[in-house]
This record gives sequence, C-alpha cells and structure tokens, in this order.
Amino acid sequence: MLKKEVFCRFRRQGKGAAWGLVSDEKEIRFIKGNPLTAFEVTETRVALSDVRVLAPSEPSKIIAVGLNYRDHAEEVHLKLPEEPLIFLKPSTAVIGPGDSIVMPPISQRVDYEGELALIIGKKARNVAVSDAGAYIAGFTCLNDVTARDLQRKDKQWTRGKSFDTFAPMGPFLVRGLDVSDLALKTKLNGKVVQTTSTAQLIFPPEYLLSFISGVMTLLPGDVITTGTTSGIGPMKPGDTVSVTIEGIGSLTNSVVQG
Repeated sequence: MLKKEVFCRFRRQGKGAAWGLVSDEKEIRFIKGNPLTAFEVTETRVALSDVRVLAPSEPSKIIAVGLNYRDHAEEVHLKLPEEPLIFLKPSTAVIGPGDSIVMPPISQRVDYEGELALIIGKKARNVAVSDAGAYIAGFTCLNDVTARDLQRKDKQWTRGKSFDTFAPMGPFLVRGLDVSDLALKTKLNGKVVQTTSTAQLIFPPEYLLSFISGVMTLLPGDVITTGTTSGIGPMKPGDTVSVTIEGIGSLTNSVVQG
C-alpha cells in the first residue's frame, strides 16, 4: 500500500509560489521540485496558517465528466451514459481555496457541483486502465461551478462551464489515498446540500483517465474531475460554499457578483 502524502502549493507574502509537504494540516516542509515530477523534502518549514494556499495545479486543461453518479442522472432526468460524457473547462477558470467565485452578470443561476478530481502526473496517451494509476499524481477537491441557465439555453456546456473562477480547486494534492469509497459533502452556508460516496461513481478515476487519454493527450498538471452527485443548486452573492472529501480536506470559496 502506498504511503499517504499531502502536498500543498502555496505563496508567502512577497514570495513566489512554492510546494511543500503538509504535516497534520499545521506545518509545511518545503520541497525542491514538485510532486508531479521529482522532489526532495527539505528542512525548511512554515506554518500552514502563515501562507496563502493556492490551487494544487496549473493545468493546460480541465476535462470534466457529466452524469457520473446515478442519482445525479436521475435528478436531471437523463439516461445513464454508456460511456463517459466529457467536456472541457479552460485553465483560466481555476482559482484556489479562499478565492471568490464571481457570478457573471449575464447569468441568473449559478450552481455549485462538488467533485473529486485527479491531477495528471506525467504525459498520458492511450493508457490502459490497468496502468492508469501510474499517471495519477494525486487527488483534490473541485467545484465545477456552472451557469445553469446558460447551459440549458445553449444545449451544450462550454459557455456555462467556462467563466473565470468557475473551477475552484484544492486545498491539497493527496497521493497514496484509496478513493474507491470516500465520503463527499458539499455545504452551502454551513448546510449540507450534497452528500455521497465515491463508491457511487459510474466510471472510476482509472477508467476515466484511460478513456480520455484515448481521445487527447494529457499533460502533467492537467485535471480530470469525476462528476457531481445529486443535490445541485444555486448560489447567490454573499454565500459560502465548501466541498469536503474524506482524506483530502475542505475547499471553501465565497460568492460575489461580477
């Protein structure tokens, strides 16, 4: 069994972005390199409370999956997919923990979607399911923010999924974690609005990586987010939304009007 390791991408005041190994969610040990490639743990330390935690990846693209929980497919009155339904979110949608989700003025309904996401560790093309684990650098939380009214109006999902700030990620990149049965909860202003287990995924992470790598080349840092469960709903300015996944942590963002 792999040892669980928790990594954090962060910035100190007046300093550039850095990577570290998190201990007990209190202290960060700086690393040379990054967990996507090779790294060396140093003796330099900083308190987690003294840094700004950043999104744990700077992807060239985010590949998202629709209708990957049975209850969500039922919720939106769509048939279960026979193969993964994929779409793209741009890298410009990425924000980190504590950053604000900005509601675009042209949308009247912006929804939360709490999800488990995986981060690609090395270039992947036509990867077999049995080999997919070797290409996963780790897992994180992601909120697939969606302008629901625009998604329905357009009949395809690019505009409704792609606004700046519509891909909050974090707080950590976690490896050595068995994600086959993790509790996932989304809270809106402290109230649980989504709850599930990753055991309910129709297509698990390794299958998704294999399937998507047969369509496009995945690059280190790219993100695959695995879909949301039932309970999707709207947010409004002033709200706070949190996505919590067992073994990973909580991703919390506020909502503001654009």
